[in-house]
Amino acid sequence: MNDAGYGVMSRIPLSGRTVLEIGPGQISHMERWRSTSARYVLADVDQSMLDRSSRALATRGVPHEAALLTRGNRGALPVPDATFDLVVSFYALEHLYPLEPYVDSMLRVLRPGGLLAGAIPAEGGLGWGLGRYLTTRRWFLRNTGINPDKLICWEHPNFADHILRTLDERMDRRYIRFWPLGIPSIDLNLVITFIYSKRHGPPGRDAGEG
Repeated sequence: MNDAGYGVMSRIPLSGRTVLEIGPGQISHMERWRSTSARYVLADVDQSMLDRSSRALATRGVPHEAALLTRGNRGALPVPDATFDLVVSFYALEHLYPLEPYVDSMLRVLRPGGLLAGAIPAEGGLGWGLGRYLTTRRWFLRNTGINPDKLICWEHPNFADHILRTLDERMDRRYIRFWPLGIPSIDLNLVITFIYSKRHGPPGRDAGEG
């Protein structure tokens, strides 16, 4: 399912662009890149994850730097306004609560017309809920003393419909794909990939208007 989301990176040429990735993990989507960015910045609250991400970029010879974020700062990023051409976020937006300050922080560091690209699970949908009920929930109940329902509420406070609505209110939708069925329904799919662009003008104006 993770791989299903990474394909969106093949739609974005990275050459010459400045990129910020939130919660980069192992940057498994590198295999989908069509080119290499001019500068790649990693941001995470876990230094060990930043070290892993840095090693992955180093093997590809990608110029990069890492920013260790402070937990509980509601997405405050230690970079100037309008710094990046692209912000990348795979399977992270469902974890960030409250979501709105984090998205606003990403918007702040994006240049006008800059892109936000990534993927989210179809959390809150029937398909995702049924799959978890039949697989991981059963495993947790059988093998641990952890309440899986409480864990999921803690780990995934944002449902997919709320995430998409928040992005639609603040940005212009350029691309969206529902996997695996392709039908635009959260209930009938498991992963949603997207590309949004930052508006040039105030909210509500088209990204192409001056």
